[in-house]
Amino acid sequence: MSPRPAPDLALRREQIIRVARDLAESEGWASVTMRRLASELGVTQPVLYSVFTGRQALVDAVALDGFTAIAAALEAVDAEPMARMRAYLEFAVAQPRVYEAMFAMPSTLEFGAGDGPEPLRRAFAAIGAAFPGPDDTRAEVAWATVHGLAALRISGRQPEVRAEARLELAHRMLTGSPDDSVTR
Repeated sequence: MSPRPAPDLALRREQIIRVARDLAESEGWASVTMRRLASELGVTQPVLYSVFTGRQALVDAVALDGFTAIAAALEAVDAEPMARMRAYLEFAVAQPRVYEAMFAMPSTLEFGAGDGPEPLRRAFAAIGAAFPGPDDTRAEVAWATVHGLAALRISGRQPEVRAEARLELAHRMLTGSPDDSVTR
């Protein structure tokens, strides 16, 4: 009997992240346990721990994938502020549990550090390109604003019926655009 080939750890890592993300999106993060993931993947828990040191490392991996995806979504549209704000909101609303891992759950990821993970720097740079300034303050306020809109929309605390009007108002406030195109 010949020995089994060594597993492709990168592929295994991607599979675990995908199943964790899908499970979180369908049932919430409380259902994402190492035991449940092992069962879903048909492996033992030690297999999961050979890739991730624990659940927090897995959540951080999902968050990093989310930052990679949101950066790509932002970069795929024109650097015009409204286009970037809309792309950001569309990402957050389409993947609320991934967005939750990125911003609401405990994390060991470094935020606001110039040497933080590349996906975070890339996502922030995409916001910065739409809201340039002499330092990062303008981009930080824009990010905080669109993040607030996303968090409130995902939680259902703001009616979707005025989502576009809120986005347009935030755009005007952040860019100093005239108030003549208010949607009511």
